[in-house]
Amino acid sequence: MRILFIIIGCTFFLANDKKQASPRKIIDVHFHAHLSTDYPSPPPANAVTGKTPGWKNDKEMMSRMLATLKDNNVVKAIACGSLTTVGNFQIADPQRIIPALSYPDAQHNSLPDTAEFVRYFQEKRFTVFGELGLQYEEKILSDPELEPYLSICERMAIPVAFHTGITGPDKVYTCCPKARSHLGNPQLIEDVLVKHPRMKIQLMHMGYPWLEETKAIMFMYPQVHADLGVINWRIPVAEFYNYLKSFIDAGFEKRIMFGSDQMAWADAIPLAIKTLRMLHF
Repeated sequence: MRILFIIIGCTFFLANDKKQASPRKIIDVHFHAHLSTDYPSPPPANAVTGKTPGWKNDKEMMSRMLATLKDNNVVKAIACGSLTTVGNFQIADPQRIIPALSYPDAQHNSLPDTAEFVRYFQEKRFTVFGELGLQYEEKILSDPELEPYLSICERMAIPVAFHTGITGPDKVYTCCPKARSHLGNPQLIEDVLVKHPRMKIQLMHMGYPWLEETKAIMFMYPQVHADLGVINWRIPVAEFYNYLKSFIDAGFEKRIMFGSDQMAWADAIPLAIKTLRMLHF
């Protein structure tokens, strides 16, 4: 499948190349299609830049996000969210947006039944299953609720994008009281990988901070890839570089993908790109 090729082929180490005549084309495999009402009013400031988003409604938010992708030469973005919200983003920029189905999504929609799931995929309403933010619901990928969908994904070559690592500070006290840090350990997906050997898995956030556990999974299961979403702009730069270098030194550079995980903050996209352009190794 074309989408599978895009995901597997889009490793991005954006080291600065002064001889490069034109900006490098970027694929963002971890982009969120959200509504303005998914956040408090006013929305929180970006914890790194201190900037508060300037959008006031859904239309302004979508316009700002899509313009930021364009301005930063992000030619494709795998946009996760609800079917409706992602669909609106895709209508607004059909050449750039690749639709993905999140669960749970910000509007707390239920999963479609398996027949609808297949139909929506065949109708190209989504091409990636994820982000699966199960950690926020105190669940793991082997939860029985997910098994019929994972079987479909394996059979129909639908990539699965799974949240790993940790959540944002204080989320357990605000939006997500069920979230627990240990549920972000990538080794918790191992039984699923054994059961579904042909299913392609994207470890969102590259398992941070579970370094050795993530490397073990990627070494044993070559169908597993990882994205750099949020850790390439939210954690201290030195910490990110050390974490990333460990994966490169271990030989995984061709299985690491660029993602922004910008959430409410359009300015996170250029920040994530800048962090990678400044790589010194």
